[in-house]
Amino acid sequence: MRNRYLDLLRAAAIVRVIVYHLFGWPWLSIVLPAMGIMFALAGSLTAASLDRRGAGQVVTSRLRRLLPPLWLLGLIVVPVMLVAGWARETDGEHPFSLPKLLFWLFPIGDPPGSDKAVDAWEPLWYIRAYVWFVLLSPVMFWLWRRIGWAAVALPLLMLAVLDVTGITLPDTADAAMWDFVTYGACWIAGFAHHDNRLQEARAWLAYPIALVMAAGGLWYAHDQGSWDLNDISEAQALWSLAFVVIVLRWQPPMTWLARVKPLDKAVTLVNARAVTIYLWHNIAIAAVWPVLTVVALDDLAGELGAVTDLVAAFALTLVAMVAFGWAEDLGAKRRPRLWPSTKVPTPRQPAPVTEPAPTMSGIPANWPPDDPGMPVAGRRAEPRHRE
Repeated sequence: MRNRYLDLLRAAAIVRVIVYHLFGWPWLSIVLPAMGIMFALAGSLTAASLDRRGAGQVVTSRLRRLLPPLWLLGLIVVPVMLVAGWARETDGEHPFSLPKLLFWLFPIGDPPGSDKAVDAWEPLWYIRAYVWFVLLSPVMFWLWRRIGWAAVALPLLMLAVLDVTGITLPDTADAAMWDFVTYGACWIAGFAHHDNRLQEARAWLAYPIALVMAAGGLWYAHDQGSWDLNDISEAQALWSLAFVVIVLRWQPPMTWLARVKPLDKAVTLVNARAVTIYLWHNIAIAAVWPVLTVVALDDLAGELGAVTDLVAAFALTLVAMVAFGWAEDLGAKRRPRLWPSTKVPTPRQPAPVTEPAPTMSGIPANWPPDDPGMPVAGRRAEPRHRE
């Protein structure tokens, strides 16, 4: 059964990413630290998979769901950049490199692109970071099961060491390292959510710690003179983890969502096409103003202009989702569909329990009862954790 609260959080985070990239409002990174939430949710789902299957199967499955949509994007974007003269650029900040094109196939480094097409490839750091977290998850999960909350603190400790020592690595490795220390604690907090240890943490301890981390993050951002946490790894790490601890420890009832049908279907749709929406939303945003110019709506000002831009960005992202979202079905080994199902699976109702019929002596035929410590034939034990 789907956890609709997690679905709602993921949908909200993706919408926030779109709005941030459209308007660039720095305060959005404080109101909703979308990247931290998305990494934490992915960590929780990865832990659930590692509980059921071997590490190799989990890594392969996660990459299979992630890579085909990226390959489809590269199949379209890379030839366009080459035709537009990327290979002939000599004075740009991102010169063409044939070996680095391999990162479009397996993004352990940022997939490269031209200066002119920065909107197409700049958000792909998230895909690279996600790949590294997936590859490292078996080790991190093993570590979590052995040292517990110390594993959550480990990326923050590494971040402090980097600040003090100033250690740097070559560009590709350095970017991966900084993303790990920034969001690694959120990913491992997802493990704690899956194991129910986050939900079972005492409120009088969990919330004060979260508030201290949040205050530390905001203080650091103020000290750096910026409220855009995306530019400040230290503040991002502390604020995101604090936010994740609070929202994932909370388990609100979600029956209300099914009664709000449009929102319920929208949440399901975004979750079914989350990777495609993320990959294409920035290209859709870049197309907003040319499209509005064509329909003579590019000169609207004020709130009306902002609303028009937002509606256009959502509409163009939806078009991209319909056009390219089928690649996610291929990755999940489903029949490709332009529009995914928005029907939320309902939990199967348990079979009614019937009392055994008594014999003529008045003693039930199955007496003595089954050993309560042994599984009853034909009955499955209720799993402790659900994805």
